[in-house]
Amino acid sequence: MTVTPTLVTVREGHRLAVRRPRADGVPLLLLHGFPCTSLIWSHTIEPLAEAGFDVAAPDLRGYGDSDFAPDDFYDFAAFNTDLIGLFDALGWDRVVVAGHDLGAMVAVDLANRHPDRIDRLVILDDSMPDLPDAFAAAGIPPGTPKPALYDYQDRQGRHADELVAELNTPERRRRYIAEFFGHRMWCPPNAFGEADLALLTEPYADADRLRASFADYEVVMGTRPLSAPELIDRPVQQQTLVLIGRDQVTLGENIEARCAIAYPQAVGPFWVSGAGHFMPWEKPAVVHRAIRSFCGDLLAG
Repeated sequence: MTVTPTLVTVREGHRLAVRRPRADGVPLLLLHGFPCTSLIWSHTIEPLAEAGFDVAAPDLRGYGDSDFAPDDFYDFAAFNTDLIGLFDALGWDRVVVAGHDLGAMVAVDLANRHPDRIDRLVILDDSMPDLPDAFAAAGIPPGTPKPALYDYQDRQGRHADELVAELNTPERRRRYIAEFFGHRMWCPPNAFGEADLALLTEPYADADRLRASFADYEVVMGTRPLSAPELIDRPVQQQTLVLIGRDQVTLGENIEARCAIAYPQAVGPFWVSGAGHFMPWEKPAVVHRAIRSFCGDLLAG
């Protein structure tokens, strides 16, 4: 069962769709990535609420049921302007933030941009700050490019309009998104059934939603302007729990060594067998128990 989203005004004329099962407890923000929406947290929201968290899982601007960007920006600073507005709308002061994929990097930027509002982080893949000088000083070699694996990045980041034009029916758009849960091997084979894919790809049947989701790749490729510099060029100082699914082909190299520099207060990384890139859906019990344990002192308080 999924929690129905509610539209929350985060600044004048701009709303995020937020799944929030209860309105009391320890504030916990759940951030999705691509090619997901807040639906990816469907199996974790209610157990976390039952554990004592005030859980909010928003659709980022342009995704799911949230409003499109009013200023046409889809970078970390823009996402986090919305999220700080959400904190204020919900009456939250300091917040635990969990994220994966794009959501993990938004969380990193949020922790560095607004350290007074972020209590601790939970990162559910190998996302981390980009610290090439610090990694090199520690003797960690640069990663090896995987062009065949990441061919979609170029198309989405440099030729987004042409790609959307090719995907000219709801069925084609949904099939394109379904590939990331299937043959691209971001997760183990058969991790998602037909009913799962029907639910998770439905928001992307809309051409405008699909186009908005490509904006982050345009930012990465330098083809879309930023609203402000991204703050992913420094270590995260908050306590950070890192869980990584072993079974995905998208993993980087020298992850433990990089993690120790990027997250000086890290707990982990812990490797989760049988999970790929979509751990909130693939291993929800592991995720909600890990977050509950990591935040046990906050829940007790």
